This record gives sequence, C-alpha cells and structure tokens, in this order.
Amino acid sequence: MSIVTKTGDDGTTTLMYGRRVSKTHPRVAASGCVDELNSALGFARATAPDAFIGDNVLPIQKDLVALMGELSLLPEDRARYEKDGYPLFTADLLNKLDELAKSIEAETLFLNDWATPGSTLSSAGLDVARTVCRRAERHVCALQESGELNNRNIVIYLNRLSDVLWLMARWADSKNAPG
Repeated sequence: MSIVTKTGDDGTTTLMYGRRVSKTHPRVAASGCVDELNSALGFARATAPDAFIGDNVLPIQKDLVALMGELSLLPEDRARYEKDGYPLFTADLLNKLDELAKSIEAETLFLNDWATPGSTLSSAGLDVARTVCRRAERHVCALQESGELNNRNIVIYLNRLSDVLWLMARWADSKNAPG
C-alpha cells in the first residue's frame, strides 16, 4: 500500500473511524501542531549530547502519539474509541511531567534572567519545541472552548510540557554552553 493515496487532493483528510473533514478543520490544525511538536522534539533528542535529554524526550514523544490519536477523534466517536481499547489521555501522564520538572529544578541552574535561545544546538532545539508546544496548546484550547474536546488533561499536559521543555533547555544550557 502506497503512502500516496490521493484522497487528500480535494482538501480533506481522514480522522479516526474514516471521518472526513477539511484540512482547515480546527481538529486537524491542533493535531498538526502536535505532530510538529513531536518532530521538533525528535530534532532536540537527536542533537542532544546528554543521555538525560534523550532519555526524557523519547517517552514524551510516545505520549504525543497517543495525544494525536485522541485529537483525531470526533466527540461522537469517543465511546467507540474507548470500547476499542485506545488509551485516553489521563492525569498519570501529568504526574510524569511534574516529576521531571521537580528533578530538573532540584539542580542548581542559576536562572536569574530571561533566556535567549541558541546557546547550544540542544537547548535551541528544545526552545523550538517549547514554542511549537505553546502553539499546539492554543489550538487545543480553541477545540476545548468550542466543545470539540472534552478531555482537559490534554490542555494541562501541553501547558506543563512547555514548562518542562523550558527547564530542559536551561538544563542543556547549564551543562553544555561554551565558556
């Protein structure tokens, strides 16, 4: 089966359970931003000289795949999604981010001022991921406000994740910045 299906040539795309929507649908925009975030995190992980970044970013990337699954679900298909055994985004994932933030904050990072991205390739990649995360969060908030999304854990996760990415970038700066 080819990846080139040509089904999107008319400006539509397929969500879960074969539901077709416009590529400009807010759900597609939100999911697309999370996809961009996952790619930015992949770049940050690939350029990180420290195992700490890679070891912590990869599980986040896997969480984002589950998040995209839930975002690609129309509200009327939620019961079917759950019945089919797909995981819903839960507060347990928030706890993992909280613990990661605490572990980074436990180190002395000397955070006295606003950080200018770009001290290291690794921190710059994490800062790009952070800004994409904030954009994804805004799109997901719009879905929630319109009644298209009923799982507030997703908004909370993205908000928390952007904070964690900021901390990780500062951690990378403190460990790898020149001079």
